[in-house]
Amino acid sequence: MTNPLAPGSLDGRVALVTGSSRGIGADTARYLAAAGAAVVVNYRSKAPRAEKVVADITEAGGRAIAVGADLTDPASVAEMFERTVAELGPIDILVLNASGGMETGLGGDYAMRLNRDAQVNVVEGALPHLAEGARIVFVTSHQAHFIRTTPTMPEYEPVALSKRAGEDALRAKLPEFAASGIEFVVVSGDMIEGTITATLLERANPGAIAARREDAGRLYNVSEFAAEVASAVAEPIPAGNTRYVGDTSGFAPEA
Repeated sequence: MTNPLAPGSLDGRVALVTGSSRGIGADTARYLAAAGAAVVVNYRSKAPRAEKVVADITEAGGRAIAVGADLTDPASVAEMFERTVAELGPIDILVLNASGGMETGLGGDYAMRLNRDAQVNVVEGALPHLAEGARIVFVTSHQAHFIRTTPTMPEYEPVALSKRAGEDALRAKLPEFAASGIEFVVVSGDMIEGTITATLLERANPGAIAARREDAGRLYNVSEFAAEVASAVAEPIPAGNTRYVGDTSGFAPEA
C-alpha cells in the first residue's frame, strides 16, 4: 500500500500510536514515520514485536522508540507520556488504536475498562503533554459506532458497546478540546480482514467474514485501513468529526 502522506509532510511532529506493535497500529506508525514524524510505538507486553516495528522504521530512515504501557493502569500511562516527552518532545498526534475485549482470562469488565475507561484516562493523561494544535484520532468500527441502531454479532456485542461508550466519553470532551485548540476525529471502519478481531470473530462465528464481505462488496485489509487512519491525521476534520471507511449502507444512522 502506498503511503497516503507525502514525504516530509510530518517533519518535526511527534506521534504516539497506542497498540502499535502489530496490525493496523504498526502500519499506521510506519506511515507516519515515513512522512517524517518521530513515532512512539506503544505495546502492552510484546516488546520484541514492538522493537521490530521500530527497527523497520529506523532502517527506512525514520525515528521511533518503543514504549510499553498497560493502558488500563494510570501510572503506566503516565510513565509512557513522561518518557515520550523526555525523549521526543510534546505530542502532536495521538492515535487511539489499542482496543480489545474478546480475549479470555482478563475479567468480564475488561472490554469496558480498555475501550472506555482507558481511552479517557489516556487522553486525560496526554492533555498536559500535547503540543499546540495537536490532533487526537480515535479508531473504531462501524459495528461499534452504529451499535445503538444496528445490531452486531452476539460475540462482538460487548466489545461494540464498550467501544461506543469510549467514543461517547471522548466526544463529550469536544468543548474542552476546542477550548484548548485540540482537534479530534473518529475513524470508523467496516470489518478489517487480517486483524485479530476478525480472526476471533471468524473462530467464534465461522463464515462471518465472508458474509460481511458479501454484504459490503469488499473489505479493507490492514494496510489499507491503516492508510485511512494515517490520512485522518493530516486531512481536514470531516463533518461530525467522523471519517467513515468502507461501506456504511447496511448500518442505520443514529436518529
